[in-house]
Amino acid sequence: MSFVDLQNGSDIRGIAIATADEHVTLTEAAVKAVASGLHHWLASKGTGPFRVAVGRDSRLSGEMLQQAFMDQLQAEGIDVIDCGLATTPAMFMSTQFAEFACDAGVMLTASHLPYYFNGIKLFSREGGAENTDIQYILTHTQPQLSDHPGEYQQKDLLTPYAADLVANIRQGMGTTEAQPLAGLKIIVDAGNGAGGFFAEKVLMPLGADTNGSQFLEPDGHFPNHIPNPDNKEAMRSIMDAVLREQADLGIIFDTDVDRSAVVTKSGAPLNRNNMIAVLSKIVLAAHPGTKIVTNSPTSDHLKQFIESLGGQQVRYISGYRNVINKAIRLNAAGEDVQLAIETSGHAAFKENYFLDDGAYVIAKILMILPELQRQGTSLDDLIATLKQPAETQEIRFKINAPDYQSYGRQVIADFGSINQAGWTIDPENEEGIRFKVADPYGKGWFLLRMSLHEPLLVLQIENDVAGHLPAIAEQIGVYLNRYAAIDQRKLSDFLSE
Repeated sequence: MSFVDLQNGSDIRGIAIATADEHVTLTEAAVKAVASGLHHWLASKGTGPFRVAVGRDSRLSGEMLQQAFMDQLQAEGIDVIDCGLATTPAMFMSTQFAEFACDAGVMLTASHLPYYFNGIKLFSREGGAENTDIQYILTHTQPQLSDHPGEYQQKDLLTPYAADLVANIRQGMGTTEAQPLAGLKIIVDAGNGAGGFFAEKVLMPLGADTNGSQFLEPDGHFPNHIPNPDNKEAMRSIMDAVLREQADLGIIFDTDVDRSAVVTKSGAPLNRNNMIAVLSKIVLAAHPGTKIVTNSPTSDHLKQFIESLGGQQVRYISGYRNVINKAIRLNAAGEDVQLAIETSGHAAFKENYFLDDGAYVIAKILMILPELQRQGTSLDDLIATLKQPAETQEIRFKINAPDYQSYGRQVIADFGSINQAGWTIDPENEEGIRFKVADPYGKGWFLLRMSLHEPLLVLQIENDVAGHLPAIAEQIGVYLNRYAAIDQRKLSDFLSE
């Protein structure tokens, strides 16, 4: 296996713990090669000496791989700050905080993937590494050993990062009050990842009652549920906890805290389209007329909601770096974009370095809670006019072809010639193909697109009239019958339910 096979878009990921079905690909040797590649990358941007902060999430392989990474950096004369347990957005801030002043931040994480995975996310002072940066790093792995090893120090990053969040929240509230969240019960579900700090270091200093928070202890086995705000089981866990504890708000993070979602006092989830709607309302109140960049699988109702507030939605291709970079390009072209966000929960604000930071998302919501309390309104009320679909469904089709990318793109292109009563191609789409559907198929839409990193076609369907999803899915299956390499078993499972 080549090191370049570890690339996963703008991240690096692999198997770090062997299982019955998986062999290790993210070895200590591979991690050291990435450390050497990081050295080459930094040297291509400027002259040393360099200082690099390295942190990890709660994964079982984290300490071992972090140590290998730091050992290699030191062997190449690079000073290392060991941040221990950290979060992905905090590692970026190690390049911004004056007391760290690092040339790069490195996070050992594989987000919400199973325990046997691990990975590496990289930041410079300018922001997260891009796809091309990762390619460079993985193809420039020759060690540059030094006669003068780099210095090593341990330093707590989560405490100053949390203090910065607390200061931002107070500023956003427009208050100097020590405990502006006093009287509110807010519980956190960290999924045994790295987000447990938020209860102790952010919410409690602001006066919130965090009793009833769950799974705050780091545990790389992830014994309670997948740490993923986009997972139904994980969301059900925090929804049940909010109702059980009679909390005013529930917060859930993914493993490395670059994504989050919330649950309102009523037990309703604020994730996916609902989260985009709440954050859009917040930024549009402060920046009238701004644009919101999202990924493509968002509802038509969200578009109408944003437009009703005087904003404009820009649907773009999936992938958090893609959405963020689209927002950055639009701003550079003179168009104001304050928010870039995916339905998966990745959200980045212009005011926060366009960093996808799940904790900062929660901070933005906390900023408005006291005022909502004074007004006698709620987060639910903020999006009361956002229409909800009657039914939604996602179906994934495996592509059993060697060149699955070309095969999948051809399938999507062929769908452009479909002439089906009640189906109309939606031109406001830049990923795959999107159709609006009407009678006799109810009222809604469906999107067929390629998965970012897997040999899959992804079908997402939404309808405002209950009972039409099977008919739409079945007709799509008829068209897909022409393609022998498309595995329709997931579709058959859905239709047989």
